[in-house]
Amino acid sequence: MRRSLRKLAMGLFFVGPWVIGFLGFTLYPMVMSAYYSLTNYNLVNPPKYIGWNNYIRLLQMDPQFKTAIGNTMYMVLFGLPIWLFVALVMAVLLNEKGKLTTFFRTLFYLPSVVPTVAASVLWMWVLNPQYGIVNTLLKSLGFSGPGWFTDPKWSKPGLILMGAWATGGTMIIFLAGLQNVPEALYESAELDGAGWWRKLVHITLPILTPTIFFNLIMGMISTFQYFTQAFVISRGAGSNVPPGGPLGSTLFYAIYLYQNAFSYLRMGYAAAMAWLLFIVILVSTLLLFRSSGKWVHYDT
Repeated sequence: MRRSLRKLAMGLFFVGPWVIGFLGFTLYPMVMSAYYSLTNYNLVNPPKYIGWNNYIRLLQMDPQFKTAIGNTMYMVLFGLPIWLFVALVMAVLLNEKGKLTTFFRTLFYLPSVVPTVAASVLWMWVLNPQYGIVNTLLKSLGFSGPGWFTDPKWSKPGLILMGAWATGGTMIIFLAGLQNVPEALYESAELDGAGWWRKLVHITLPILTPTIFFNLIMGMISTFQYFTQAFVISRGAGSNVPPGGPLGSTLFYAIYLYQNAFSYLRMGYAAAMAWLLFIVILVSTLLLFRSSGKWVHYDT
């Protein structure tokens, strides 16, 4: 009996910090957020219960809310596939064995460990319309470069280009999945006269579908919460420029949530936005899991 109690006490001792952290920094904030979403709370006065009014107001879709949803879906539907494609292509190329393979793997992975704020500042300079590297190169080739982050039409493509530069983490996961493809399958395919394209389509990609599915889920969750890059770049235009510029082209859902919480002091409304985002991500993830049975193959 004493031995069992001692083991229980030892287990609680080791798991205790995690339990305390979960209760204090995850469960409690979630519960309070759910409560605040049903209140009118401005961080100064005590919260006032208003029922489902915040959610009803969300469903009424104010213009900024529509813009935030549209910008966020743009990144999910266009930015995420491009990032996954770039990471997959890099992984396939770097999966080939060579003397400099390790060097190039390190080189392509390094951008993903650069802090997001530092990377955003760097790309503000790279894509500067007047003296940025990209537009300078385009000018030398006889082309007129776009305004990038200063042009509403090019701000989101600029963010997508910036995101493609930092897909090293996703590339490493793809590379790990490629390492698990049996060489015997490639050898059998070569004996049948299959070229690199047929091997890629009929062997590599089907076996890699679990890895693609994982990266798709994680990328979708992250993209729905897209915030830091757009916030830093839009604020880089000047201290008087609100986040989400120019002309609301980078006003993503998370930025609008931040504005409601800390700029407009509508914490209850922001909490309702957070729970709506949670529901959208949850439903999207469940739909992807449901569809995975048709295209994800776990047997090699």
